[in-house]
Amino acid sequence: MINVMIEVSKYLMILLIAVYTYLNFSYFRFHEERKQKSVCRKQNAAMFLLHFVANLILYLKSEDERVMLFYLAQMVFLAAYIGLYQMFYRNLTRILVNNMCMLLCVGWIVLTRLSFEKAVRQFIIVAVAALVTWIIPLIMDRVWQLSRIPWVYGTLGLALLAVVWMVGNNSYGAQLSISMGSFSLQPSEFVKISFVFFVATMFYRSTDWISVAVTTAVAAAHVLVLVLSRDLGSALIFFVTYLVMLFVATGSWLYFLTGILGGCGAAVLAYRWFAHVRVRVSAWKNPWADIDNRGYQITQSLFAIGTGGWFGMGLYQGMPYKIPVVEKDFVFAAISEELGGIFALCVLLICLGCFLQFMMVAVRMQASFYKLIAVGLGMEYLIQVFLTVGGVIKFIPSTGVTLPLVSYGGSSVLSTFILFGVIQGLYILKKNDEEDYEEDEA
Repeated sequence: MINVMIEVSKYLMILLIAVYTYLNFSYFRFHEERKQKSVCRKQNAAMFLLHFVANLILYLKSEDERVMLFYLAQMVFLAAYIGLYQMFYRNLTRILVNNMCMLLCVGWIVLTRLSFEKAVRQFIIVAVAALVTWIIPLIMDRVWQLSRIPWVYGTLGLALLAVVWMVGNNSYGAQLSISMGSFSLQPSEFVKISFVFFVATMFYRSTDWISVAVTTAVAAAHVLVLVLSRDLGSALIFFVTYLVMLFVATGSWLYFLTGILGGCGAAVLAYRWFAHVRVRVSAWKNPWADIDNRGYQITQSLFAIGTGGWFGMGLYQGMPYKIPVVEKDFVFAAISEELGGIFALCVLLICLGCFLQFMMVAVRMQASFYKLIAVGLGMEYLIQVFLTVGGVIKFIPSTGVTLPLVSYGGSSVLSTFILFGVIQGLYILKKNDEEDYEEDEA
């Protein structure tokens, strides 16, 4: 009987996330607030039903009463987060709140399947992150001095990265984190935010040649320290984000194309200088040649995706635990195996919907400082999703970055909450300005 329920549930969950994804894009067709709210309510219904079905299967298969208690705690958090955000921030963009909650639900479902203890730990981190970042939209709306302190962002970011380079913990050949007792922190996740603020502030003040040269030098220093730490995934995120922000600020194709050529040259040098890079590229080019060693992770990922097919094996019917570090870098493979390729594609489309919302906020902002922040954070989010999924499906070499809000990892979760909070703050700021203008006109 349970196996029948699992089989039925996987199709039901695919249907529900497909409905949610359709509503996610149909939201952009409407301009009336009433219709947008109706779309968001339907999304909430689909999300909560999917969440219930998945946790019911998790409980039936594990026969662990803690799963149901954990489910109830998640329900309380989601309802409180959505409700309180709407109560305190009247002009928020609800679609971003919904998408955050949906991605969190997918992450909790997969992590509960893989490791109940890690899922609980992730939930606690999410709750703390939500509480800590609650005030960010208020800060964005009140603190105009954010554009006056570029060297605070640049110096602090470089200092944190340098500390990791010198005394950081080694993880799979890269220095990524620093330990504080039983806690581990990955500073590059937070420096991504300060980096965008630094670049936006510098280009807001001036885009003449000297300013561009100074900003480029500091940006290059960020990337160089990350390369020396062998955190090449983060280095690529910083590099591409800077190029896009530079192009948006100056409109210069010369700067953009020169940056691309410089990046290609740096990639060749990194391949020659770092054995860590050569190993990953070798595993990417032909993982089958060393399937028991360097190619093991990617081949297991491909096996999982292929086994799952379009509709998945069903929760607890696959073997995602055979993929090393599956709960972090390769969580997309676990989703594909047990929940199906269609479900996994819907998760990607939800991430794309978030990026589109970021870009729509950027387009609406008149101040170049705020516009550049939205563009920079949006690009960082998109590149991170691309690197994660691209590595899992063998489209590009694995870079060791996480899928935001879905993968296990405290630093990633907190930094993503900050990112979404900043974008939410920019949207609220613009809506408040529009309302003030309409009142003045009246």
